[in-house]
Amino acid sequence: MGFDLQDLRATVAEHGRVVRVVIAAIRGSSPREVGAAMLVWETGQSGTIGGGTLEYEAAEAARSTTRRGLSHHALGPDLGQCCGGAVSLLTETYDAETLARLDPEVIARPVSENADMPMAVRRILAQARSQGSAPAPQLVDGWMIEPVHVPARPLWIWGAGHVGRALVQVLSPMPDLAITWVDTAPNRFPDDVPSGVTVVPAAKPAELVRHAPAHAEHLILTYSHTLDLDLCHRLLCHDFAFAGLIGSKTKWARFRSRLAALGHPPDRIAHITCPIGDPSLGKHPQMIAVGVAASLMQPAQATHTKKDVSA
Repeated sequence: MGFDLQDLRATVAEHGRVVRVVIAAIRGSSPREVGAAMLVWETGQSGTIGGGTLEYEAAEAARSTTRRGLSHHALGPDLGQCCGGAVSLLTETYDAETLARLDPEVIARPVSENADMPMAVRRILAQARSQGSAPAPQLVDGWMIEPVHVPARPLWIWGAGHVGRALVQVLSPMPDLAITWVDTAPNRFPDDVPSGVTVVPAAKPAELVRHAPAHAEHLILTYSHTLDLDLCHRLLCHDFAFAGLIGSKTKWARFRSRLAALGHPPDRIAHITCPIGDPSLGKHPQMIAVGVAASLMQPAQATHTKKDVSA
């Protein structure tokens, strides 16, 4: 995870001045990792640095004017938490003006004002530029370095019905997912779409498959079996990292036969996972979404688990 500049911009646009609290360094056990951050404004907050009391006190301090810059917290002695470690928090205020000055790739800044950039920080930034790789979030010689977060996993969700909506609600907070949500008309989508989700109404959704990145993951759960089949066919002609289809075993047996008739060999058809979900959780849309999300988040999700969820 890195500096979520898109989320910060959206929060500043909605609430004005926003305080960002990020874990700059840890020693020993900590509830979250370096780079974990939360945003705080007068009437609310988002994100989490974990830790219960740590987060509560950091949010209260952020709403006051008493604490800006770097602060240090021993989780046991200072806060009465079971973690035996200590954390350093960097607390900063952002508004539209300060946002405009941020680097779009790597954000490096001193934790105290008017400090010259150390040679160690210059080396890290130069190496990142030359290698085209993002540095890890870290505190170096009084400077905080954070790469700007860019979601690395494109996920296309086909269908904005009950299950599609549940999936978007469950998956949209996941920081590494860049969700594209497709259905046949604007009125198929809810009025309140989570930030970061790209809504694409299209009269002929299957025509969009060719625009999906070859490494994208896909979840197919439209209102139409005909459209589902067309999407499967187009994806098999395209390329993808993962494709999951909602349906029963009977539906998938029929689809396999029809896809074979369209010229797809059995080993290629087997790259589509159907059914998806976890039958032990039931068939309520939110339960399907939880099961599918758990499967997607598994490191080895590319192994095609065969689960039974009826469309």
